[in-house]
Amino acid sequence: MLDIEVIEDPAAAEASLDPIRTRILQELTQPATATQLAARVDMPRQKVNYHLKALEQHGLVELVEERRKGNVTERVVRATAASYLISPSALASVAPDPRRFVDRFSAFWLLSLASRTVQEMGKLISGAAAAKKKLASFAIDGEITFRSAAERAAFAEELGVAVTRLVDKYHDGGAAAVAGGARKHRLVVVLHPALKTRLPEQTTEQTAEQTTHAPAEKDQSND
Repeated sequence: MLDIEVIEDPAAAEASLDPIRTRILQELTQPATATQLAARVDMPRQKVNYHLKALEQHGLVELVEERRKGNVTERVVRATAASYLISPSALASVAPDPRRFVDRFSAFWLLSLASRTVQEMGKLISGAAAAKKKLASFAIDGEITFRSAAERAAFAEELGVAVTRLVDKYHDGGAAAVAGGARKHRLVVVLHPALKTRLPEQTTEQTAEQTTHAPAEKDQSND
């Protein structure tokens, strides 16, 4: 089972988006028979079997084992991945293409780059899994707070210079390097605002309590 599977086939994407099938995929991170699964999702076994066949047809569910139980052969199945991500290639005709425009300050170009990353990593993960090889990748994720837009712009400029310096230092696209088995890698660096997290709203009782006690606290501080 993969940690994440990228769905590229439009029909498989459509099948995975059905709410019932999404629930079934969630439950099948642990192998189960149709009977066991029906009990988990509180649904008739015949209906569960219908959805299982559709998911298996699109390669989202796989057979783990078959076992005899009396005169019946039970099929134990599981989801092919713990999580799924639909690739923009499933909407090939309208998928964003970063080659259409290049603007490092454009949020839409950033999305195009992210879209390409999903597509390429999906294919690379599938290929590595088929070859039973480990995929070499590296990522950094963090947050930084800027005091002003000017500081943010200065940071972006310095980051660009630093990355360019590193690329110039390590990049070797010469014929000798390629002939020696050098492997090209994709490098993407992004910076965007973090989503705001809302604090839990105070209840009316909490607000009233704070209002009641505020004068008393003020009086104590003046003593």
